[in-house]
Amino acid sequence: MSGTTLVQNRPNTCAPSRAARELGLRRGEFDLAVHLGRIRTVPDEGGGGGRRVPRTEIDRLRGRSESLSESVRVVGTTEAAGLMGIPSGRFTRVAKLGLVTPVRWYPNRYRAVVWLYLAEELRRFAADETNTWLLTGRTPAELSDRLRAGADQRARNWRGRHCGFLLRQADGPWERAGVVAGFLDPGEIDEVLTDPHERARVTALRPAPPAHGAPGSLAARLAEELMTAADPDEIDWFRHDLAREVAQARAHRPVPRTTAPSQPAAPGRAALARGLRGWLLRRNPKPAAH
Repeated sequence: MSGTTLVQNRPNTCAPSRAARELGLRRGEFDLAVHLGRIRTVPDEGGGGGRRVPRTEIDRLRGRSESLSESVRVVGTTEAAGLMGIPSGRFTRVAKLGLVTPVRWYPNRYRAVVWLYLAEELRRFAADETNTWLLTGRTPAELSDRLRAGADQRARNWRGRHCGFLLRQADGPWERAGVVAGFLDPGEIDEVLTDPHERARVTALRPAPPAHGAPGSLAARLAEELMTAADPDEIDWFRHDLAREVAQARAHRPVPRTTAPSQPAAPGRAALARGLRGWLLRRNPKPAAH
């Protein structure tokens, strides 16, 4: 009697949690490496709607966990200043001017936003001789004037960077349009997208803000506010980009025309943001950001 050996094929992809374990990374490090394009993922063909990691990608990166982990190390203001060899106050001014870009944030116990930066980017910035004048001596008058006028580009720069992360993960043109719409108040979307079918499709594909608390909590509302474009020129940029992405999506595959989608009334992000700011001001007249 001849025997038969059954060989179980290794799956071509694996879940992010397993990939992180196999690469020796903490889940936060893994997620950031994916966002930065250092770990390639593919859509879940099983219909789960998430992302999976090809086995070939894990094989490529195996044994490089230490260097990969270092490449996604994030630091706050104090450590960032130490890496660049400058006082913390000066680093904050550099960040507010938009000369370095946050990669993450979280609310601290005092409900202030703590910005986090990639350590390797800060080292490169400090090592670039063309930036020496920004790190030593007196801050130029033009930059000082901007700071006194309240300049703070940290949230805006984070939005731009986060939008790039999400666009790299988008699986198609309508998904790209949804990403861009995720940074606009619903009222702005209504003005750009007058077709109710397209508006419903894009709205359904808007990404949620990074999770920092239970739905409805102050942390969740803060995430909603930070996700929403604030400056007029920034809003105009996202509106223009949304119109462009929708035009491309429409040319690729128009939204099916069925019955008119219902549009339940809901408060816009701008109203929520104004309410949150008012609450914060009542609780803490001078909220700080680190």
